Amino acid sequence: MKTVSVPSYDSVSPGNQAIFDNLKKALGFVPNLYATFAHSETALPNYLAFQNAKGSLSAKAREVINLAVSEVNQCQYCLAAHTALGQMVGFTPEQILDVRGGTAPFDGRLDALARLVRNVALSRGHADNKVLQAFFAAGWTEGNLVDVMLVIGDKTVSNYLHSTTKIPVDFPAAVALADARELATA
Repeated sequence: MKTVSVPSYDSVSPGNQAIFDNLKKALGFVPNLYATFAHSETALPNYLAFQNAKGSLSAKAREVINLAVSEVNQCQYCLAAHTALGQMVGFTPEQILDVRGGTAPFDGRLDALARLVRNVALSRGHADNKVLQAFFAAGWTEGNLVDVMLVIGDKTVSNYLHSTTKIPVDFPAAVALADARELATA
């Protein structure tokens, strides 16, 4: 049975090696999921350019999207990575669990965003009009909506790559949402 491996530095193209060097400088390591993109000579630079493109959303808003989409898609890699990143942008562990569940009761604007993102991810892009109108009523713009869709697309690509390849997660594991909620009520 063929499995997908995490490519080594020596097995990727010189262009991807340069990106690995930059990732190692910035993050201290090359995350396995990014390395997996490097099986293709062009996927890693294209993905990073897409992921790092300028937009109208704050780092917190982007993490709301990343966490909510990754929960819907049940991507253990991205849940682990974005739990760590969510804490880095200021979310508490409890807030991260709320966002993963598609709400943000601690912030009305982010709550409307989380609800929209979960709805879009679950409905495969066919947003419920009431949820969309609540998003706009919370102060988000049409431009924000377009940027939200781009981040959903970005996260869906990485979720699907991990779910298909099942490469090892190299971030601390995120607890399953149901387990975390059960522990919180115990």
